[in-house]
Amino acid sequence: MKQRNIAIIAHVDHGKTTLVNQLLKSSGTFRSNEFVADRAMDNNDLEKERGITILAKTTSINYKDYKINILDTPGHADFGGEVERIMHMVDGCLLLVDAFEGTMPQTRFVLKKALESGVKPVVVINKIDRPNADPKKAVDKVLELFIELGAPMEFLDFKVVYTSALKGTSGTSPDIDKQEPNMNKVFDLIIDEIPEPRVTVDGPFQFQPALLDYNDFVGRIGIGVIKRGTVHVNDIVTDMRLNGTLKNFKVMKLFGFFGLKRMELQEAHAGDIVAIAGLPDINVGETICDPKKLDLLPPLRIDEPTLQMTFGTNSSPFSGRDGKLVTARVIEERLFKEIQRDVSLKVNRVLNKEQWIVSGRGELHLGVLIENMRREGYELEVSKPMPIIKEVNGEKYEPYEDVLIDVPNEYQGSIMETLGSRDAELINMEDDGMNTKLTYVIPSRGLLGFVSNFMTLTRGYGIISHIFKEYRPMKKHIIGERSIGVLVSTHTGKATPYAIEKVEEHGVMFIKPGVDCYEGMIIGEHRYSIDLAVNVTLEKHQTNVRSSTKDLTVVLKSPRAMSLEACLDYINTDELVEITPNAFRMRKRILNTSERKKYDSHKKENI
Repeated sequence: MKQRNIAIIAHVDHGKTTLVNQLLKSSGTFRSNEFVADRAMDNNDLEKERGITILAKTTSINYKDYKINILDTPGHADFGGEVERIMHMVDGCLLLVDAFEGTMPQTRFVLKKALESGVKPVVVINKIDRPNADPKKAVDKVLELFIELGAPMEFLDFKVVYTSALKGTSGTSPDIDKQEPNMNKVFDLIIDEIPEPRVTVDGPFQFQPALLDYNDFVGRIGIGVIKRGTVHVNDIVTDMRLNGTLKNFKVMKLFGFFGLKRMELQEAHAGDIVAIAGLPDINVGETICDPKKLDLLPPLRIDEPTLQMTFGTNSSPFSGRDGKLVTARVIEERLFKEIQRDVSLKVNRVLNKEQWIVSGRGELHLGVLIENMRREGYELEVSKPMPIIKEVNGEKYEPYEDVLIDVPNEYQGSIMETLGSRDAELINMEDDGMNTKLTYVIPSRGLLGFVSNFMTLTRGYGIISHIFKEYRPMKKHIIGERSIGVLVSTHTGKATPYAIEKVEEHGVMFIKPGVDCYEGMIIGEHRYSIDLAVNVTLEKHQTNVRSSTKDLTVVLKSPRAMSLEACLDYINTDELVEITPNAFRMRKRILNTSERKKYDSHKKENI
């Protein structure tokens, strides 16, 4: 059977996973009576809830006389390292572009990775059924992007197919009325335009893992394409390590992919995308080959982390209330298990402390890890995310990012003012009469705390996306610290309506009556730039004059809901987020009120 290996690449939320779903259905991969969930490739709870792809997924489809291996890639820049490595596993890609939004920052990022790897793109204009969609304009924007990225001449004459992944239709015309109720036009374009795998069918076995999975029984599992020859279960092969050493091991398990299933194989051939188990510490970019023919493949580049935060055991008064996994030993085991499958993550233990420096590709990357640990029953505390500073020739360099913002004109002024105060440099501005597109370059630390505030500034109507650009010399002044103060609890106990009624005149509350509080816990936002220590556990003294049910008539404002990401964005460097299976709380590093005041006054004296 002939083969095609392709990746589906796109900006966040342009419909990659939905398209894969329709390709699976349209190809007859599933039985007619088999239930297929929407976005079936996103198979973990976080992916389903957030509507994003976090981990790259592999599947294959049989169409006519072809086996088409498909890799569904993450669209978010935090997981872009996987996109780059996947380009070494495929010979072509479907570049998916929203017919309404056109090309976006991640579109540029993923296309750049494909062009750098010499992977041939086929353009899919998706969501042509969307109101106000303009497929022709989207194609023009794609062509401009190809030219801007210096695509070779043979790639500029790219083929285009138009789809509605939601409705499962495709066609070669932008006219929605000429769509066919299947994905055959996409399949045909893959077969006609994407070349066969660039592999050697005969010869000694050669394979390079580009992705990792992990299993408690066999350790790491390397996923990649077989570059040459054939491999069988129980074969003895050699791992050519990145450090130059050699390690022989037996192929214990061999897995292939079909539909939504991972199947055990007895043998696999050149061009197949497979998972190989047998070496517990196999790594991305190493070369696995026949011991009699040691041919080293070029190593794969792994993007370095750009953001780090400190994880620690929970030191709050409520430690151990919710979670069962609270000790340093179990947290460390979990973190080191994560780096077995995620090569973009780095973990380093802090000397003589129950803390770890965890470095990743962005706030979402680290936020997903924290959320997974919380759901698994862990308790921990984490610091404010901070960009990783590099030192070059004695000078400090910090990461900068490209930011693209699309906002209604009425909110343009407040966005520009806020970004200006965060050292952002305006590169371009386009006004179409109703909305304004703003392009900025900004230090990564200037974005910390901005993304969550962005939705408030634009009343939820704004669209923002950002992507790592480069390292530049670091500016000396402070950027990204929250300028507004907070309301901090002075007592431990349950918050009462009586106390909250008195306190809420000072700002915005994060909690409601009945919530357990402790000294040093952040319970609201102050209206001024200084922190205010308040007692929210105070109860009204009852007398023979006042009714004991007086509290029931108190009318309070709704507290501000704070998600985990919002908390991580919100805190300053002297604050932490306490994370448990049932709650996350913002708190001061120094919980004791009098000690914290002494520390703050001493810090001001030294400034």
